[in-house]
Amino acid sequence: MTTVAKPLSSNPNTAAKETADPRAFLDEIDGAEAMKWVLAHNQTTLDRLSKDPRFAQSQAEALAILQATDRIAYPSFAHKGMVQNFWQDADHVHGIWRQTTWDSYKTATPAWDTILDIDALSKAEGKNWVYEGADCLAPDYTRCLISLSDGGKDATVIREFDITTKSFIAGGFDLPEGKQSVSWRDADTVYVTREWTPGDVTASSYAYITKALKRGQSLDQATEIFRGTKADVSAGRYVLRNIDGSYVMDMSYRGIDFFHTEQRFYVDGKAIALPLPTSSSFAGYMQGQAIYTLKEDWTSAGGKTFKTGAVLVFDLKNALTKPAALEPTLLFQPDAHQSVEGLSQTRNRLVLNLLNNVTSEVWSYQYSGGKWSSKKLDLPSNSAIAVTSADDQSDRVLVSVSSFLIPATLVMVDAASGTSETLKSSPARFNADGLQVQQFWAKSKDGTQVPYFLVARKDIALDGTTPVILNAYGGFEVSMTPSYSGTIGKLWLEKGGAYVLANIRGGGEFGPAWHEAGLKTKRQNIYNDFQAVAEDLIARKITTPRHLGIMGGSNGGLLMGVQLTQRPDLWNAVDVQVPLLDMVNYTHMSAGASWQGEYGDPNDPVEGAFLRSISPYHNVKAGVAYPEPLFETSTKDDRVGPVHARKMAALFEEMGLPFFYYENTEGGHAAASNLPERARRYAIDYTYFMQKLMDK
Repeated sequence: MTTVAKPLSSNPNTAAKETADPRAFLDEIDGAEAMKWVLAHNQTTLDRLSKDPRFAQSQAEALAILQATDRIAYPSFAHKGMVQNFWQDADHVHGIWRQTTWDSYKTATPAWDTILDIDALSKAEGKNWVYEGADCLAPDYTRCLISLSDGGKDATVIREFDITTKSFIAGGFDLPEGKQSVSWRDADTVYVTREWTPGDVTASSYAYITKALKRGQSLDQATEIFRGTKADVSAGRYVLRNIDGSYVMDMSYRGIDFFHTEQRFYVDGKAIALPLPTSSSFAGYMQGQAIYTLKEDWTSAGGKTFKTGAVLVFDLKNALTKPAALEPTLLFQPDAHQSVEGLSQTRNRLVLNLLNNVTSEVWSYQYSGGKWSSKKLDLPSNSAIAVTSADDQSDRVLVSVSSFLIPATLVMVDAASGTSETLKSSPARFNADGLQVQQFWAKSKDGTQVPYFLVARKDIALDGTTPVILNAYGGFEVSMTPSYSGTIGKLWLEKGGAYVLANIRGGGEFGPAWHEAGLKTKRQNIYNDFQAVAEDLIARKITTPRHLGIMGGSNGGLLMGVQLTQRPDLWNAVDVQVPLLDMVNYTHMSAGASWQGEYGDPNDPVEGAFLRSISPYHNVKAGVAYPEPLFETSTKDDRVGPVHARKMAALFEEMGLPFFYYENTEGGHAAASNLPERARRYAIDYTYFMQKLMDK
C-alpha cells in the first residue's frame, strides 16, 4: 500500500503548528470522505491478504472454533435453581439469552429455554443489536433492565424486560441510547446516570448527573439526586445491597481520574466519606463488613500502617458513625510476587482470586463470630483460573481452569466445604503434541527482572529461525495470564510458530507497585521491558528480528505503536489493534480524557514533553526502514475511537511507507460484534503474520 511521498510538512513531528491538518477529514467518524477512505483501504488489505490460500483456511478454522457447538456454554447462577447463558453460533449470530435447570445443564444436551432472541430482535427492528447484559431486580429476579448496543458501541439503550413473559414491558422503563448507567432502587424506581441535556457530560464524554426515575415518568420528569462535576472522569449515585438483594444504603462516586475516586455513603440523608485514600477500591459488602483494596500505603488515625495491595475489612455502619476513628482489619496482604485479581461473594463466603508468580490461586474466607478464617481451594496449579459466577443462594462458585496447552474445564466448587465437581470440559482445538510451555525472565534496562511465557515446540531449533508472535498489554493494572486459545493454537502454533506472552510492568501481575512503575513519565519502563523480552528471545537464539512479530490491542495497541517507532529494527511484523497512537491529542479523542491518570496530561510541561517523545504519531521519521504494520480498528469504537489508527495509516501513506489497514465498520472497542467478524479478524491477523514471519 505505497503511494508517492508528500512533502514532510504533512508529518506532525515536523509540521508547523499553524499548518492545516491534511488528515482532518478522518476526524469525522461517519463522514462520507472518511468512510470512502476507510472502505478503499479495507478493500486493498482484503485483496492482498485474501489471495493467499491460508486466509480462507484460517477464516474457516477460526469460525469452526468460535461457533463449535461442543464448546463450554458458560453459565451463571440464576434464581430458583436455574442456570442462564448467552450463546452465539452459526444459527444465532447475534445470540440468544437462555436458561435451563442445573440437572439439565449437567447433561450432554441441556434443554435450553430461550428468554430473549437477539437475532429476532435485530431483524424486527432493523438494528445490529449487541447484547450487553441484564440487571435483574432482587428478590424475584424476573424484572430486568436489558442493555443493547447498536453495533457494539459503549453507548446503549436500556429497556425493562419480564423473564416470565419473555417480553419487553409495555410502558416500562425505556431509556434511549447513551453512555449511561442504571440501577434499581425498588420495583418502581431506578437511578439513571446519563447525558440529560446536550453537553451534560464530562471531558471524558461520560455522564455525571444522576436522577431518580419513577415508573411511568418521562425522562424530563426525573428528579436529580446527585451531581458530580464536568472535571470528573464520571460520577453517579447507586444502591448498595446485601447478598440477598435487600437494600442497605445509597452510595455515590466521583471519578477524580481513572485511579482515584471520592466516595460517599448516605445515612439518614447525610453523605459521609471514609478517610481511606481515594485510590482505594470498595470491593464488596458482606455480613455488615465493608471490603476494600489498597493501591497505596495508608496509615490510620491510630497509627497502624497498611501496605499497598492489602485487602481490608471493617464494620461499615459503625465506621460511618465515627469515620475519623476507622481502624480496619487486615484480611490479606500480598507479597512482592502476588496480586489480588478479583473478589467474589457467595451467600456466606468471600472468594479471593489471586495471582502468585502469574499463576492462579483461589481462597475462601469466612466471617463468623467477629473473626475471619480462610482456606485455599483445591484447584489445579500452574493454571489460569477465573471465577465466572458466584451463587447468592449457596456457597457454590463456578471456575474456569485452563492453561496454554490444556483446554478449559468448568468446575463447580463449594467455597465452604471445598468439594468440587467437574461440569464440562472443552475439547482440544489444536494438536498440542510436541509443544511445551516455559517461563523465562528478561533483564530490563534498569535491571528489573521481567517474566514471560514461551509456548513452542520441545525440539525448537536454536538457530533464530522460529517465527514468534510476542504479545503484551502493559497498562491499567491488567494482568496477562497463561490461558488456552484455540485460535492461537490452530492458526499459529500448529503451523510451526511460537507464541510469547510478556508480563511487563504497567500490568497487575505483581500488584499495584508493578503498575505504578509504568505510570505517566515512568512509562518508558514498560517499553523497555517489552524490548528486553524481545532481545532475550534473540539472545537465546529462539528467533531473530526477521522472524519476530508483535501484537497488542487498545493500550497494547499503543505499546505496538511505540515499538514500531522506537525499535523498528527488532520486528518484521507489527499488528496494531484498536490503538491509541496520538498521545499529544488523545485527551480530545473519544473517551481519552479519562485516561490521564494512566498516561499523563499533554498540557503539563513535563508530562506533555514525555508524551510527545513517545507518541507514535509524532515520531514517524523519514529515512527509517519501518516494518510494514497492520493497523486494525472499528468505526463503532466510541472508547478509543478509530481516528488514531486512521491518521497513523494516512501519515504512513503520505510518507510513502507500506502498511495494511482494516477498519471493521461494526464491533465497538472489540472490533467485532459477532463470531463471523471475529473469524475474519483472525484470518487477517494470522495471514499477515504468516506472510511476514514464515514466508521467504
